Amino acid sequence: MSGIVLMVIAAIIFIVAYFTYGRYLEKKLQVDPNRKTPAIEMADGVDYVAAKKPVLLGHHFATIAGGGPIVGPITAAVFGWIPAVLWIILGSIFFGGVHDYGSLQASIRHRAQSIGTIIKEYIGKRGQTLFLSFSIATLILIVGVFCVLVADTFEATPAAATASLLFIAVAMIFGFVVNQLRVNFIGASIIGVVVMFLCVWLGILFPIQLSAPTWIVVLLIYAYVASILPVWVLLQPRDYLNSYLLYGMMLGGFIGILFANPTIELAGFTGFYNDTLGPLFPILFITIACGAISGFHSLVASGTTAKQLDNEKNGKFIAYGGMLIEGFLAVIVVISVAYLTTGAFTDRLAEAGGPIPTFALGLAHFMSSFGLPEATGVTFVSLAASAFLMTTLDSATRLGKYAVQEFAEGRSKFFHNHHIATLVIVAGAGALAFSGTWADLWPLFGSANQMLGALALLAISTWLVRRGVKSLFTLIPMVFMFVLTLSALAVLMYQNFTVGNWLLTISGFILFVLCVFLIIEAWNSYVSYKKDSTVKAS
Repeated sequence: MSGIVLMVIAAIIFIVAYFTYGRYLEKKLQVDPNRKTPAIEMADGVDYVAAKKPVLLGHHFATIAGGGPIVGPITAAVFGWIPAVLWIILGSIFFGGVHDYGSLQASIRHRAQSIGTIIKEYIGKRGQTLFLSFSIATLILIVGVFCVLVADTFEATPAAATASLLFIAVAMIFGFVVNQLRVNFIGASIIGVVVMFLCVWLGILFPIQLSAPTWIVVLLIYAYVASILPVWVLLQPRDYLNSYLLYGMMLGGFIGILFANPTIELAGFTGFYNDTLGPLFPILFITIACGAISGFHSLVASGTTAKQLDNEKNGKFIAYGGMLIEGFLAVIVVISVAYLTTGAFTDRLAEAGGPIPTFALGLAHFMSSFGLPEATGVTFVSLAASAFLMTTLDSATRLGKYAVQEFAEGRSKFFHNHHIATLVIVAGAGALAFSGTWADLWPLFGSANQMLGALALLAISTWLVRRGVKSLFTLIPMVFMFVLTLSALAVLMYQNFTVGNWLLTISGFILFVLCVFLIIEAWNSYVSYKKDSTVKAS
């Protein structure tokens, strides 16, 4: 099969889904463009800051994508490209898109509060406590995993490290001149994008070479500082400018595939069991998370995006559209390794040192077909991938801060302090980052992340049911994700137990128990609600 055919088919399916199923979701979620959003009603200049549509898409897309749509599809490609692509396309349209858009809309309708607050209102205080505990544990995992991935990328490609640090300075200047000096937005954007690409060139000239452990420390410090700054200082402008780098990478890959016209050589299906990962079900579905459905997206949608959305009508474009763009990226990622035979793919993955360098080599190979030197292409793609990772890194730390503060509300003034709340996330992530490689942490992260998605769908479904909305479009994905992730946690607990990895075994057990108790709490709340409704009706 031709890589061009696969890419074009995926693009057409995603475009059709946006204008059809996206419109259906818009009606089911009762979107009202005349209703003021929290970013307008509750503007505070720190967290509640209305953002222009392209700025918010840049933030949202760059944050949700992270390294997930790169690491997951390449890792899961050992099962064959067909199951990977099928899950990416179906998952993005009917699972991830519903999850992301529903989370954003539910949060908007609750004053941009978190999914935890929504659970508190419809399931109860204990439900909120369990959800927040799960969220904090998952966010610590996310920050820890992404710290390791970024550090490994910076060590392997020092030019990407230099450019990434320069990006931060450029973004802060851009944020200041646009938000404080009120410089023309379009003009500032053009200059900002040009300077950003200049940073890529400077990175190649002056690479910063540090060891991965050193980079982990630097990244944890960065995540702490970035998460306590007002969003307009760094988060909004950096994500917006970085989005052009990411779009450029996707465009380069798209054009490169058209010019190279690769033939898919990777096996379409290798079997239901892989010696390294385990059984296809449920492991494939937790390995490919961000490219299909990711619980982290619900925290982004309800944690930062909801506080910046200027009009409800833009929610479909940002949340549902953002998920479909991410799905398309994941398809390109699969093609970037599918032109290799199964044996060559395995060798490339081992020689390159991980999924991100493997992806960079594949995409650079395609882009060399229209004249871009492969070495430059590798640096550019590695830089774009690290930009994905860093936006997720500091946004996840900020979201973790919110979760700790929400958990501490009414319990502890000490942990409600935003510096202390941030340190809780950074310290936990640091301990995990130094405990093992990304390969050790990724399966547990994937399980926790997908379980978080199931819990978010539970909250959305509960909200819709209470409003009298027929919600099979959220209930079916919810049930599937609960079955999937509970199975995955059980498999991972067994695998880690057999090799004596007690930290990951105990972590998996804690996540499993928290989830089971939250399901029980939700069921009891539903039974109580139905009983009260019956009494009132009679």
